[in-house]
Amino acid sequence: MNQRCDNMKGLYCRAAASDAEPKFVIQETSLPEVLGSHQVRVQVKACGLSPLDLKLLGDVGIQRDLFPVGREVAGVVQQVGPDVSFFQPEDEVVGILPLDSPCSGLCDVIDIDEHYLVQKPEKLSSVCVAAALRDGLCAYTALHTHARMAAGHTLLVMDGASSFGLMCIQLASYHGVKVLTTSHSPQKHTFLEQLRPSVGVQDPLVARVIQVYNGSSDLLPLVLEETGGLGVDIVIDSGVRLQEEEETEETKLLPHKHDIISVLGVGGHWVTSHQDLQLDPPDCRLLHLKSASVSFLNPEVWTASSAQQGRYLHILRDIVEKMSTGVLRPQPEEAVPLYEATVAMETVQRHKKKKAVVQL
Repeated sequence: MNQRCDNMKGLYCRAAASDAEPKFVIQETSLPEVLGSHQVRVQVKACGLSPLDLKLLGDVGIQRDLFPVGREVAGVVQQVGPDVSFFQPEDEVVGILPLDSPCSGLCDVIDIDEHYLVQKPEKLSSVCVAAALRDGLCAYTALHTHARMAAGHTLLVMDGASSFGLMCIQLASYHGVKVLTTSHSPQKHTFLEQLRPSVGVQDPLVARVIQVYNGSSDLLPLVLEETGGLGVDIVIDSGVRLQEEEETEETKLLPHKHDIISVLGVGGHWVTSHQDLQLDPPDCRLLHLKSASVSFLNPEVWTASSAQQGRYLHILRDIVEKMSTGVLRPQPEEAVPLYEATVAMETVQRHKKKKAVVQL
């Protein structure tokens, strides 16, 4: 039976003028009575919150007064459109809403095209997968799609204790890659040291943890020491400093771009999440000498283009399967109720590496 869903509440962003912070507001919304041919109506159980990239939305031509917030969802299928072939009512599903979705993932019920969803393994909690799905997708894209990692490679992950960094470490270790990482605080260093080799642990996740929070600039000598002077095959950053004089609270722990290029080995891959990276002629010359490459990690590319939809769904299935079997163990996020979603999203938007998940 087709059913109209009235008076649902969702979270939306009202873009601010100039450099003012965007405002997040709870708005009432509703769904159409009739589902599209390939649409699935899903009752949302949990929704992950990630920073909203308003500049990217503008770049791809999406302009609205209110932008829906919350796109990583886990829930249960209520109803399916006439041409849906992958799902049926009562199926548990997970997925990421596309950039142009009119729905907020924090609504009780949403409509989403079946080609953005995969089955959720029964023993995987909705809160866990909604909180970690985006970071898992980013790690998979960085390591498999961009860096073409293989057993025997050496990887340097910047800020390995972040949710994204931890996903990279676990995925790489599973595939036989030797992992080095940096720690951005004493607490993060302690956490990462627990992943190193110890008595009784046959397959450590991390070979070396390098401190960067104490003002030390030992990154290059320590990486060269650990790799026999060859450098690493892959570097995954969490942002970079473009100029030596940049010293804000946010950037002082980030490596300079020259440091990253210096630790790369011959034929190495640098995967960056820095959107405005500028490389000067000396940087390019050093990359050329090493025959190294730079790739830009844009996690939205899969849902912004349908050209590789099948590959994207394969990746999502692999990620949730690896979470279900314990290959990927995301850091647990404490779920917040819907009435705290506005405050949680404001925190996520200000501190880009923060995560939050709302339980509905």
